[in-house]
Amino acid sequence: MKCTNKALLILSFVALTSTVFAGCGKEEYSMKFSRNLNSSSYTMVNIAEVNSTLPGYTENLCVDFADYDAPPSLIDASAGGLFDLTDRKVLYGKDLYASMNPASLTKVMTALVALKYGNLSERLVVTEHAMVTESGAQTAGLRPGDTMTLEQALNIMMVSSANDAALAVAEHVGGSVGEFVDLMNAEALRIGATKTHFTNPHGLTDDDHKTTPYDLYLIFNEALKYDMFKTIISQVAYTTGYNDANGAVKEASFESTNLFFKGTYQLPQNISCMGGKTGTTSAAGSCLIIYATDSASGKEYISVIMDAPDREASYNDTETLYSLGNSL
Repeated sequence: MKCTNKALLILSFVALTSTVFAGCGKEEYSMKFSRNLNSSSYTMVNIAEVNSTLPGYTENLCVDFADYDAPPSLIDASAGGLFDLTDRKVLYGKDLYASMNPASLTKVMTALVALKYGNLSERLVVTEHAMVTESGAQTAGLRPGDTMTLEQALNIMMVSSANDAALAVAEHVGGSVGEFVDLMNAEALRIGATKTHFTNPHGLTDDDHKTTPYDLYLIFNEALKYDMFKTIISQVAYTTGYNDANGAVKEASFESTNLFFKGTYQLPQNISCMGGKTGTTSAAGSCLIIYATDSASGKEYISVIMDAPDREASYNDTETLYSLGNSL
């Protein structure tokens, strides 16, 4: 069922104007938000004194930065972080609140919104609005009139980072790409990603399309609440069959863009890559977000790398972060 009525969502933001953010049970921050109803942008407009004693929204999130002293120069990327989901600690942070282009890491939010508001078994029809003409942009070769389930489209989008699949998902779930982007920004506000502003569902370059390493952690952490998301990002490859405009079956196979799955790069001993998302554009550099587990301790982690100088650096930086986590 398409979600095209934003009025109910907008009304729900009233409750957020007095939301309390707690720092892993240690400090609590009272924040207020305002929405520019003409631009779908969200701005944090007030931070109260750290004096609230109410139970807070972030009590299960990593927001306490007092537990790490690793130098920012540890990684080559412009920004990044390592988040211990089990102990709810930030183990490393470099420019965690820097506003940057996330490239295809955007698709994590696209998947989150689609899983929240979409029906996985419902069939979508690819339209001309899903056609991507930008040179070098990754696509799945979808054509107007192609039909598939939302679940198929999400798998194609996340496994192969297909921009045309992202547009097809957005149009189907939101009723239009613009309406879907409004839902993305609404969800960002709901989970506290207040320095995020999306303008599209795929991450192709736009000067106003921005987020931060910390906001990406919040978005990915929220997406992990969906078992289907975990299943999709864990795949080394995805093979499916969908129909063209004439009803003929089109068989297609897609390999994961995650090079940890291919063995090109290795995480430290005991650390297993459970999935993630890659993203690269000239404006964003090489970006990488990884969900991993430690077989020795049972801990779960999220790492975020933004604006690495190249793909190799994004993977090497990720390895460095997990080496740090493995030593703590």
